[in-house]
Amino acid sequence: MLMPGAVQMARKNKASPSLYLMPMAFASLLGGLTTLIGTSPNIIVSRVREEMTGEPFGMFDYLPTGAALLVVGLLFLSVGWRLLPTDRNAAQGMAEAINISAYVIEATVTEGSPVAGLTVAEFHERNEGEIGVTGLMRGDMRGEVLPYTTIGEGDVLILSGEPDVLERIVAADRLTLAGDGKGKGDEPQRADNIGVIEAVIRSDSALIGRTARRLNMRDRLGINLIAISREGATIANKPGNTVLQAGDVIVLQGPLETMPARLSEMGALPLAERQIGLGSRKARWLPLIILACAMVAAGSGVVPAAMAFFAAASLTVITGALPADEAYKAIEWPILIMLAALIPVSESLQTTGASDLIAVVLANFAVQLPAWGAVALILVAAMAVTPFLNNAATVLVMAPIAAVFAEQLHYRPEAFLIATAIGAGCDFLTPIGHQCNTLVLGPGGYRFGDYARLGAPLSVMVVVIGTPLILWAWPL
Repeated sequence: MLMPGAVQMARKNKASPSLYLMPMAFASLLGGLTTLIGTSPNIIVSRVREEMTGEPFGMFDYLPTGAALLVVGLLFLSVGWRLLPTDRNAAQGMAEAINISAYVIEATVTEGSPVAGLTVAEFHERNEGEIGVTGLMRGDMRGEVLPYTTIGEGDVLILSGEPDVLERIVAADRLTLAGDGKGKGDEPQRADNIGVIEAVIRSDSALIGRTARRLNMRDRLGINLIAISREGATIANKPGNTVLQAGDVIVLQGPLETMPARLSEMGALPLAERQIGLGSRKARWLPLIILACAMVAAGSGVVPAAMAFFAAASLTVITGALPADEAYKAIEWPILIMLAALIPVSESLQTTGASDLIAVVLANFAVQLPAWGAVALILVAAMAVTPFLNNAATVLVMAPIAAVFAEQLHYRPEAFLIATAIGAGCDFLTPIGHQCNTLVLGPGGYRFGDYARLGAPLSVMVVVIGTPLILWAWPL
């Protein structure tokens, strides 16, 4: 959610995205330590504690240690970002690969427009040369675009330029985009339900070799083609009359609730929304209200956290705030399958005595250590295992061992379970231990070893500061 903003901030400051993305990812990991639902390890160790003591961890039982680590971690990241390389180039994303810098739109000069009566040269001068007039239609006649050609009311201009510039000039010069505000059958549609979507035409799209006018896109599909961008080409035709090609970036206007289905039908991939009005305010606020209610219910202990958030997820689908097909697609099935497979492995470690054996070996090593040394040992062990498994998988394996380890040393298990959760949730050394680290790998242009440059000192800090915090919050 925050990654596009971080990349945009880097561009605005003319800095490498690598200076922003990794600190952001690490901050999100630290933030996840503060509540039960912040990370999956917290939920799993809560279940282990419930099995051992009959009482799970509450929503905010993680807050004393997590909040302190978050504050210290943020202070470190505010200065530690200087350890990151500044010469990393982001992997080429979709937008860069298809070059969406210049769009072509069709706009009509309305009555009273300030550009009516200007020549093309004066129009360019008025707009500081930020856009170009590549075509001009007057009635059924197509006029040659010359510097001294006069623009009149009702003329249709084919304009080329940056998306943001085109949007600004269309508003300032009182131009009307082709098909603006119209939908299926040319009937007006609710403004709060209309959006503008940017999409790229796939190589197997049914749009290739056809024009929007030939496809009768507005009447058949209820959407308007209002702009086209094509790498390395200047388009002089109306967007509706332009023969579409694979790789073209198109801007479509229409009802947002049907747009995903229309894009799939046409063989186009959505890139970005180009309009702020994305539906009713009720629909936007409803998921936040449902989430807040679930957090209050879980935090107050009225219902178990798992039940509260399952009910919240169900409500978002039932109320229509999230379509059922999108909810289904959002489920990380590979991770769920992996965790489901590791649950019996975790149970077998306990039933076969393997966890007891490992715990006894660790306890024999730790028997000479002070209490803080034993907690630090579990914390470091969880940190070391996470890069090779997954944060949730690490807890499934380590939590039973940590619990038996505590029993062997005649300590209460809570501190060791919290240490396991923190260690598994703080993989700052690799891009593979947590999804946040993986997500920023390409956009930040990082190499595998870059994570340790910022992550190694942060990991040491978590161990040094986290150990006494755990013992303070959860006495042995």
